[in-house]
Amino acid sequence: METVQFVHPMDELKNRLRHILNVIPPHSKIYYIDYPVHGNGGDLLIMKGTEVFFKDHRIHVQARYSVLDFPDGLAIPKDHIIVLHGGGNFGDLYPAHQKLREKIVADYPGHRVVMLPQTIFYKNEAEFDRTAAVFNRHSDLHLYVRDTLSQEMAKAKFKTCNVYLSPDMAHQLWPIRSKNMPGKELLCFLRTDIEKTAEQERLEASGKGDYLDWSTLFNGVEHKSIRVFGKMLQKGSGKLPLSKFWGKYTDYLVNKAVNRFSDYKTVQTSRLHGHILSCLMDKPNILLDNSYGKNASYYRTWTGGITSAKLMAEPTGK
Repeated sequence: METVQFVHPMDELKNRLRHILNVIPPHSKIYYIDYPVHGNGGDLLIMKGTEVFFKDHRIHVQARYSVLDFPDGLAIPKDHIIVLHGGGNFGDLYPAHQKLREKIVADYPGHRVVMLPQTIFYKNEAEFDRTAAVFNRHSDLHLYVRDTLSQEMAKAKFKTCNVYLSPDMAHQLWPIRSKNMPGKELLCFLRTDIEKTAEQERLEASGKGDYLDWSTLFNGVEHKSIRVFGKMLQKGSGKLPLSKFWGKYTDYLVNKAVNRFSDYKTVQTSRLHGHILSCLMDKPNILLDNSYGKNASYYRTWTGGITSAKLMAEPTGK
């Protein structure tokens, strides 16, 4: 068989997503569940990559539901594949999304259920065992994970689930071209949430660069608009095609992130998708780890071969 030569490591990562076609073949009819309706730009990049993947491979999305509007007792045709959004919310840090994931697996035992690339993290082992009890009752369950640690954990707990290693869905967006020439030196795109580390706090104390996170990249009006979309979905949108409107609005939000990143020569980030977006733009970037090792694990599994990307080593000492 002829070996494909990739011009850039990002070409190879995008190509690896084609393995998903083994369980969601081209021309499949699917329900896309748990798409994000919030202001985390990382999840929005995953969603955009996922939608492009569906389009590029002629996968037909028959319906879309978020965690806010997925209805009880929804009748899904047996020949439709249920596809769950990927990301980093698999575990017990973000219970609303995990509960929906487990509800889908429990309520649709006769459907193929596919979970797009996730990172797994549980603080409580008993919660992990509880998830496993739900998953192990399903006979056509497919889980893609974004790093080798998640893969080992999943294979140890999930006895009937098919587990695969895959890059993040945002890689389908490669390459992102920008017309802007960077005029500023350093963007520090750093977490302000529960996954922040002491190493990041030491970096912040240096005061170098311009500081942003998803919460400050989007302004007050944009955050209010995001909340309005969420409230409308919770109430039931009637005849309004809200997922279509949200798709257009999130195009604007993602473009805003791309344009802001374009202004800088280098990005230093503790956000996994600050790193992935920089790589999609082929922009020099330095990645800090998050609180439970997700970023370093992803870098070592996938992006370590990209010359413009570096992982900031943890300080050594007694």
